[in-house]
Amino acid sequence: MTADADRTAPALRRWQAIDTAAGGLALDVGLYAVSAAFAAVTAVTSTLLPHRAWGTLATLGYALAALAATAQLLAWRRQPGTRLAGLPVRWAVTGFAWATTALLPVAAQSIQRAGGRTDRAQEEVVVVEHAGARLAEHGTPYLGHDAIAALPPGEQLLGYTPYQPGMALFGLPRAAADAWWTDARVWFALVTALVLAAAVHTLRTTAGPAAPRRGAAVLRAAQAATVLPICALTLATGGDDLPVLALCLLALALAAAGRPGRAGLAVGAAGVLKLFAWPVAVVLVCWAATRRAGQRTALGALGLPVLALLPVLLVDRDALVENVLRFPLGHGLVTSPAQSPFPGHLIASALPAGRLVAAALLAAVAVAIAVRLLRRPPHTAAATALICGYGLLAAILLMPSTRFGYLLYPIALLVTAPALALAGHRPETAPRSPFPATGRRGPAGGRRPEA
Repeated sequence: MTADADRTAPALRRWQAIDTAAGGLALDVGLYAVSAAFAAVTAVTSTLLPHRAWGTLATLGYALAALAATAQLLAWRRQPGTRLAGLPVRWAVTGFAWATTALLPVAAQSIQRAGGRTDRAQEEVVVVEHAGARLAEHGTPYLGHDAIAALPPGEQLLGYTPYQPGMALFGLPRAAADAWWTDARVWFALVTALVLAAAVHTLRTTAGPAAPRRGAAVLRAAQAATVLPICALTLATGGDDLPVLALCLLALALAAAGRPGRAGLAVGAAGVLKLFAWPVAVVLVCWAATRRAGQRTALGALGLPVLALLPVLLVDRDALVENVLRFPLGHGLVTSPAQSPFPGHLIASALPAGRLVAAALLAAVAVAIAVRLLRRPPHTAAATALICGYGLLAAILLMPSTRFGYLLYPIALLVTAPALALAGHRPETAPRSPFPATGRRGPAGGRRPEA
C-alpha cells in the first residue's frame, strides 16, 4: 500500500522481470496453458453444471491460444524483432482467447437456456432478471421481508437482491422479451467489452514516459480482466461482477489521465451496481483531494450511488434495508451460499463467537487503511490501485461470507497498477518542495534540481 511514483519496490521489479521475459511471450504461454488446464479440470470435476459447460468450451479456446502464443515465442527466439511476436499480434491472440473462453460460452449458455435448459445459469443471473422485472412493474427491484417470507422455502434465496439498484437494469431486457439475447449475461458482456475498450483507449493514448512498455503493461492488464479464468468463468456463468470491475478500471485509467471528474463518474456508475465499488470510490476521492479535485470527484463517485438509492428508498425503505444490509450481514431469512474456505469463513464457523472475531479483524483492517489514507493519501492512480487491490484482498479473505470469484477484483487492480504508473499523468501543479528550485542546498548539501 506504500507505492510511490518515483520508487520501484523489489516485488514490482520481480514482477516486471517475469512479465517482460521473452518480450512478454513467456508469461502469455504460461497464462494460456495453465488456464487450459484449469478449464479442463473444471469441465471434469466441477459440481456446478454451468461451470462444467464453460470448461468444455474454454479448454479448446485456451489450448488454441496457448499454441498461438507458443508459435510467437518460437518466432521471437529465431528473430526477436519479427512482427509475429509483436504487440499487435499479442492483442489479437488475447482477443481470440476472450472471444472463445468468455463470449462464446455466454452465447452458448444463453441459447441453451432459452431452449429450455435450466442448468445453464447461476442463481445471480435469475436474481438480476427478476429484479429487472420488479423494477419495471413496481418501481423497485427489491422484495420486502414479508414478501420473501411468503415464498416457498426453496425460492426464498432467489427472492433476495443483494445488489445496488442499478444492477436491475441488466434484467430489463428479459422483462421486455424472452429470448437468448435478453439473458442478463449478454448485457453484462456487452457493457464490460465497451467499458474495457474505453479504459484501454484511455491508457494507450495518455501521454507517458515509456510508450512501448506502457503498451505491454496495458495488454497485461486487459488479460487480467478478460482471459484470466476467474474472470472468463465468472462472465460466462454469472457475470454481474465484470461490469463493476470494468468501470473501476476505467475510473483508474481516467485518474491516470488526469481527469478526476470523469473518474468519479465512472466509479460512481460502478457503485450504482454493487457495493464492492464503494471502497474504490473512497480511495479515489482521497487521490483526487491531493489534486484539489476532491469535491468534483466525490460528486460523481459518491453522488451517483446515493442518487440511485433515493427512488427505491422512497418506494419501499424496508425492502431496501432487507436486501442490501440485512441479507449480506447474515440477518436475512436465509443465509448466503457464498462460503469459500477463506480465513474469515473458517474463523466464523470454527471459533466460539467466530463471526464477531472475523468482524473485528475486518474492522481493524478498515481502520488501518483509513489511517493510511489520512496520513499518506495516494498521489498517483497506480498507488490508488494498489491500495484498493490490497484492501479488497484483505476484505475478501476476512469476510465470513465470500466467494472465490471475488478475487477477480484485487487481481485485476494489482495487475493494472504498472500500466497506470507508466501512463501516469503529471499534473501542472506538482506538490511544492520544501527547498526552492533556485539552487539552494538541501539538508545533505546537494543542490535541488529545477522543478
